[in-house]
Order: sequence, then structure tokens, then C-alpha cells
Amino acid sequence: MPKRSKNIQYYEATGRHKEAVARVRLNILTKAEGVAANGQKVGRGEIVVNKKPIAQIFPNPADKLRYLIPLRLTNNEDRFAVTITTHGGGRNGQLLAIRQGLARALLLVDSSAYRPILKKEKLLVRDPRTRERRKVGTGGKARRAKQSPKR
Repeated sequence: MPKRSKNIQYYEATGRHKEAVARVRLNILTKAEGVAANGQKVGRGEIVVNKKPIAQIFPNPADKLRYLIPLRLTNNEDRFAVTITTHGGGRNGQLLAIRQGLARALLLVDSSAYRPILKKEKLLVRDPRTRERRKVGTGGKARRAKQSPKR
């Protein structure tokens, strides 16, 4: 028997910042109750990160303002059920990766309307900084030189 696929429609995009990566899904809801994301119900306007509510992972009100910027600028705060998986980097890097992922996913919804708004706020630009690789002969560090004897 062939597998039955669920008829759930979503827009998916990836956001990156330094070493952090966030995969963002904007789920289009047809029913009022929400969509099951990894065994968890997510309602319209809710955001779930790594199977937890986003308020648990980023409880600071200033963080809430930062990750909601793309949704607020495009008036889509309560339109989608958002599920996100993040890994790598630190807390702040993941937050900014989520922000970029949301902006990129919104471009898939309506590029002609949202692109000028998001581009003006620099939400589509990736931060390319990553950890510098360790060089040979530096004693385990990227830039440190081995100490030379004085006498």
C-alpha cells in the first residue's frame, strides 16, 4: 500500500547566522484547531521552536520583539502556525537565524509585496562570520604562535 500523505501545506526556508541554522516552516491552516508538529498541536499565531513554545526558549521581551520583526512588518503575526528547528551557534545566533528564516519564508508567500519591506530592514542578509579554523603549528589555537625560547 502506498503511504498516505497529509494534506498540510507550508512554506519552508532556512535562516543562518554565524554557526546557527534555523529551519522555519510557515504552516497554512485550513482548520481552526491547528497542525500537529512533531506530535504537538500548533495553533494559528503560535511559534514552536524545537518542540517547545518560543517563549520558553527566548523569554526576554526584547527577544520577542526581535524574532517577530518580519511577521509584524508584513502583517502576518496571526496568519500562520510556525514550527522551527534550530541547531548550532549560541542563543543570540539562533535568534537571528530564526529571524532570517522567517523573512525568507515570507518571501515564498508573496515575494513582490514583502521583498522591498524586508530588504529595507536588512532582514534578508546573512551574517557570514564563522569560527576560524585551527592552523598547524600554533599549539591548538587559530592565531597563537608557539612560544620561542629566550636563550
